[in-house]
Amino acid sequence: MPYSSSYSNSNSFLRNLLQWHKKDFTIATFIFTFIIFFFYSRHSNNNNNNTITLQQPFATTINLVPLTLLHNAKQRGAFCLDGSDPGYHFQKGFGSGSHNWLLHIEGGGWCNSIASCSHRKMTPLGSSKYMEREVPFSGILSSDPSQNPDFFNWNKVKIRYCDGASFAGHSESEIKKGSGLFFRGQLIWEAIMDELLSIGMSKAKQALLSGCSAGGLATLIHCDDFRDFFPKETTVKCLADAGFFLDEKDILGNSTMRSFYHDVVQLQGVAKSLQKDCIAKMEPFKCLFPLEIIKNIKTPVFLVHPAYDFWQIHNILVPQGSDPHGHWKSCRLNLLNCNANEIEILHHFRTSLLKTVNEFQQREEIGMFIDSCFIHCQTLMRETWHSPNSPKINDKTIADSVADWFFDRKVVKRIDCPYPCNPTCHNMDFSTRV
Repeated sequence: MPYSSSYSNSNSFLRNLLQWHKKDFTIATFIFTFIIFFFYSRHSNNNNNNTITLQQPFATTINLVPLTLLHNAKQRGAFCLDGSDPGYHFQKGFGSGSHNWLLHIEGGGWCNSIASCSHRKMTPLGSSKYMEREVPFSGILSSDPSQNPDFFNWNKVKIRYCDGASFAGHSESEIKKGSGLFFRGQLIWEAIMDELLSIGMSKAKQALLSGCSAGGLATLIHCDDFRDFFPKETTVKCLADAGFFLDEKDILGNSTMRSFYHDVVQLQGVAKSLQKDCIAKMEPFKCLFPLEIIKNIKTPVFLVHPAYDFWQIHNILVPQGSDPHGHWKSCRLNLLNCNANEIEILHHFRTSLLKTVNEFQQREEIGMFIDSCFIHCQTLMRETWHSPNSPKINDKTIADSVADWFFDRKVVKRIDCPYPCNPTCHNMDFSTRV
């Protein structure tokens, strides 16, 4: 049966997702677990640490936005992994925002094998059959001016993610695989864009493409293409939230993420969606890393990124296979449990991130908000996007920083001091189970 969007069912849904993680299906389902936690968990502060724990669903009035399935999916051949129609959630803008558009691409990892994609097609990340029919719009998608002061009245779209390759797969790779899977990410992207353009986006005066995690990577991949949909006089920019994945070795010296991306690119024919200049210089999978993508992006980009991104710590720095004896188990659940040696390794990981983004410091059109929090994806939650208790750098929230950059109020390069210096961080605590 499809997953219900009702809060009464969300607890059992979370338990099912935790079982996915325990069975270690893939990186794809792991990230989805915690994105769902963000939306359906209540957030609580633990002393001064602002630790987000996993508790009962919050009870509050939320604006639910219905799912729209792509109208011409069959004619375009734009299908989810299982052959179902892709979808999106659309909320019409009003007042001064009626001619502005904000798009957000859902995250959810990737699938890198026939087995993992076959499993994925039985979930909302691979089939619209399992997608919630209504979802809450909060954070950067909120229509509440107190929660989202600069974008609250814009036309807002949440694009559902059901292809497993950051909207970059190509159908040519289906034939040789013979698995019955549909690798149509690029077609889904193009078809959804055409549909949105037809319902008013073509007249946009301002447009912001954003995305979380794998959706943040999709945002970077398609950023310049998005710019090309609009006239030159339209202000168009892109925002990647927790989408700056590092090409770093794990604690055993293995290139886990590099190997994973190699398999994703090979399986789904992703190379055709990557930048030609990059492909001409190096192996295609290397061109899937944000460092290489941003080098060639012409459209202004903003990076919202935690220096202690829990997803990257769990899957790039300390994947389960690199810690067979569980020495890192407690640290991976809550940074408060890390010993001095583990903290030093985490600081080195942060240093690698800062060295990588330092290449873009001289480009004024590239904005940054890099806090020192143990979290992943911060733009979709009110608590981390814009509230009295939101993470701040130099007394500015993420929402303040994005707005300063988007509206050209100032150059924004906000980089936090090392953990645990920032008391405004909302740090995840995975030691509490649903």
